[in-house]
Amino acid sequence: MNLNAIPSHRMGETIVRVIDKNGNPIADKELKLNQTSHELLFGCGAFDFLKYAGRPVIKEKTDKWLAMFNYGTLPFYWGNYEPVEGKTNYEMIKAAADTLVSNNVTLKGHPLCWHTVCADWLMNYSDEVIMDKQLARINREVTAFKGTIDFWDVINEVVIMPIFDKYDNAVTRLCKRYGRVNLVKEVFAAARAANPDGVFLINDFNTSPQYEKLIEECLDAGVEISAIGIQSHQHQGYWGSEKLYDVLKRFSRFGIPLHFTENTLVSGSLIPEYIEDLNDWQVDEWPSTEEGEIRQAKEWEEMIKILFEDPNVKAITAWDFGDGAWLGAPCGLVTKDGRKKPAYDKLYNLIKGEWWAKDEIIRTNADGIVCIKGAKGTYKIEGSEETITLGSEPSEITLTL
Repeated sequence: MNLNAIPSHRMGETIVRVIDKNGNPIADKELKLNQTSHELLFGCGAFDFLKYAGRPVIKEKTDKWLAMFNYGTLPFYWGNYEPVEGKTNYEMIKAAADTLVSNNVTLKGHPLCWHTVCADWLMNYSDEVIMDKQLARINREVTAFKGTIDFWDVINEVVIMPIFDKYDNAVTRLCKRYGRVNLVKEVFAAARAANPDGVFLINDFNTSPQYEKLIEECLDAGVEISAIGIQSHQHQGYWGSEKLYDVLKRFSRFGIPLHFTENTLVSGSLIPEYIEDLNDWQVDEWPSTEEGEIRQAKEWEEMIKILFEDPNVKAITAWDFGDGAWLGAPCGLVTKDGRKKPAYDKLYNLIKGEWWAKDEIIRTNADGIVCIKGAKGTYKIEGSEETITLGSEPSEITLTL
């Protein structure tokens, strides 16, 4: 761990008193310290842990995923999760979730309400019934996964929702009927009622003042937003530091944690600027290139360092892990065949290198005391099963070896 590379607000400190089984201090003892988790949520889409269309889990790829991340997003797109009314993919999602949780991964479900990938069968019902079913769907999912998935993107891309005109869908109907703020208020209330201790996000790709205005209106209406989700699908080019700092400044003013929920940086050609909707870019092949991979690594390094420096950022999620997932884009940290790209190595060397303690030698003093400083998170001393937590406030712990 490079303590000089960690900003003060990401640092914690704990005084550890090391004793033997008889309660005597273990003086002048060399010990080995290992970090077991980051407090900051370093995440990625975790879709590779599922079995879509009979495709088996690709263990080599998921092992690379687990080596880096402590936070994963699993898909709950209503149209895919419940393609036929009453028949859900609960078992498949639960199996993936259990695998991830057993590997100490915090999970988020994405999303509970969205106008895209919406269930077509909802269109057979009136607006009033659709609303009832939407709220019941939220209660069902949040309740069923409580304790396994406690983070949720409650509603996704609300700024565009009432004017979305690509195709008719049930959720846009609700947004038009009840209004954006009322819809947000209803779905958040349903989620919080199902899990009062949950972490509930509003999430959007629109980072303009329109999103700020929506958040203001929702807060004024009493909506309890746990975190503000910010997407950055940079298929048309890297935002750059100037825009990143601007977005951070504008959305930090709410005093609500910021989660950078979906971040894509491509390692191939960019989508032309004249394309307004990224979904309209349809190509037969979109390869990753050597030049693009070098560019992607540099951009990821700058972006994650900027986000790491900002105290309001509590989660950073790459989207996706492997190439070719959304829009066929080469935006993964690994290629389709699982080869690590330079961006993977760059992020790994920060998350599990500069910002991580591995086999670090510490030594107790004459009283058996050692002060541990490092990135906020959890740690263990070799030879002990006790967990040491470095948090926002200095703390003390007695540990028996």
